[in-house]
Amino acid sequence: MPHDRTATLPALDPATLPWIEHTDYPEPFRALVAGAMRRRIGDATGLRNFGVNLVRLPSGSASSQRHWHTKQDEFVFVLEGALILVTDAGEQVLASGMAAGFPAGVADGHHLINRSGRDALYLEIGDRTKFDDGEYPDIDMIWRAVGDGDRHVYRHKDGTPY
Repeated sequence: MPHDRTATLPALDPATLPWIEHTDYPEPFRALVAGAMRRRIGDATGLRNFGVNLVRLPSGSASSQRHWHTKQDEFVFVLEGALILVTDAGEQVLASGMAAGFPAGVADGHHLINRSGRDALYLEIGDRTKFDDGEYPDIDMIWRAVGDGDRHVYRHKDGTPY
């Protein structure tokens, strides 16, 4: 029996949301994440304390530059395909149905890379704690909260702006 996929908030069908391809990384750090697309499910449902994105990561792309957060937790759950999780300990495969969590304040840079021949689909979930900062261990970049703690700027590790 086919299901009716129409929904009224608080429910929704993620397929009704647009795919957003966006990075605010400064050059030359954008190329690594080219093609990554997100559907902002948490925003669409009005969540304020944490974000939920459905991410489509094409073959050859990464989720982000390798990073870690000072105050925000992150969690990923692979829905389709296989991804390489890269951390300070090395690489491991995250297959469909597997998950990984990254506690705030743990200085273990991480990101996901799609080295398969097809798109991968995963959920990324993170909290929205204000005044979070980010560190990028492999490149000359840091991420710092400014103003009311909701906005961020990228800087070189010596503090100079991009």
